[in-house]
Amino acid sequence: MKKITVILLMCVTVSVEAQKSTVTTERFTVEGNVKESKTFTLADLAGLALQTKDSIVIKNHLLENKSTIKNIIGVQLKDILSKVVIDQESPKLLSEYFIICIAADNYKVVFSWNEIFNNETGKQVLIMTSHDGKTGSEMKDHIALIALSDIATGRRYVKGLQKIIIERVK
Repeated sequence: MKKITVILLMCVTVSVEAQKSTVTTERFTVEGNVKESKTFTLADLAGLALQTKDSIVIKNHLLENKSTIKNIIGVQLKDILSKVVIDQESPKLLSEYFIICIAADNYKVVFSWNEIFNNETGKQVLIMTSHDGKTGSEMKDHIALIALSDIATGRRYVKGLQKIIIERVK
């Protein structure tokens, strides 16, 4: 009976571990309250201004070290968002907008418009084009977004970025 229990526990452990794998993406779309949706690939990002960071420790919500990402190269999220036009009547209304970044596995993180465009945080939110000596499709998470200035860095680390939705608070 003990052997059957051990075998069942091993099967459950293997299936749970399989659900944690990152779904990779080759492109992401910016949509929502924009005049025209736009899709970006890693190749599209290559022509934009790049920012570098030596390394960052990924910490969970308990501030426990989970991993380290080294040799980070990426494009600021605000540079991507500046390529689309938000569908609004007045610039004063931009403070009412928020940005939802969604991974292929439906993990979501949210930024306010002011956080990205009117705050130092905006300079630290990157869509990574290279890290750990790997570029593009060589990266395990392919297209990923991270907020370098966060304390619990894992909370806004979006692996397999698939979609960015711009919405207005109702």
